[in-house]
Amino acid sequence: MSDPLPMFPLGTVVFPGMSVPLHVFEDRYRMLVNHLLTVEDPAARVFGTVAIREGYEVGDHGAQSVYRMGCVLQLTEVERRDDGTFDIVAVARERLMLEEMQRGVDFPQGVVALVPEPEVEVPDDLLDKARATFTAFRVAMTELQGDPFSGTLPRDPDYLAWTLSALTPLPLAERQSLLEAENATERLRLVTRLLTEELRAINVIPSLPATQVARTAWSPN
Repeated sequence: MSDPLPMFPLGTVVFPGMSVPLHVFEDRYRMLVNHLLTVEDPAARVFGTVAIREGYEVGDHGAQSVYRMGCVLQLTEVERRDDGTFDIVAVARERLMLEEMQRGVDFPQGVVALVPEPEVEVPDDLLDKARATFTAFRVAMTELQGDPFSGTLPRDPDYLAWTLSALTPLPLAERQSLLEAENATERLRLVTRLLTEELRAINVIPSLPATQVARTAWSPN
């Protein structure tokens, strides 16, 4: 992208297609939302996010180390609170590569390059294995703490890869590796392997996965 993109680093990994609700209370990000609301075309109300590797997203002087690959987010819903904060919803679009983070006058900005998703032919046996592994994981998690998921899995291989990546409760670094996978085939292979490892942990130490989910399940805050 030729112009710097407003940036909103988060303590989680966002995947294309995800709906991301956020409570915006810090001054610089309130200014970011106000800036987006001045954009006439709703489709152009976009900003970027990358996951915070270490540090924190609050405070003017907090040091941050962020991952380089993230997503473009489109602002879709805004509710302004009486105290000046916002509750917003954004939808993740394509991936981005952060080339440079800039402080900006009012809010962080980034020089980014868009990362298109390559078109690949995903083998049918891999699709079947990914679906079956997730179904087994879902059954195991339901027995431990109730069904944490809802809905049906998409048939499209790209959407399936992103959906399984978003739904699988994993540590930050492993979620980032799913985002950075080269294409849908590699992403489905990786998420299937990670789900298989989680299932093994369930069989060996029944109390472990519930603890992992409580610690690492995706949250927008």
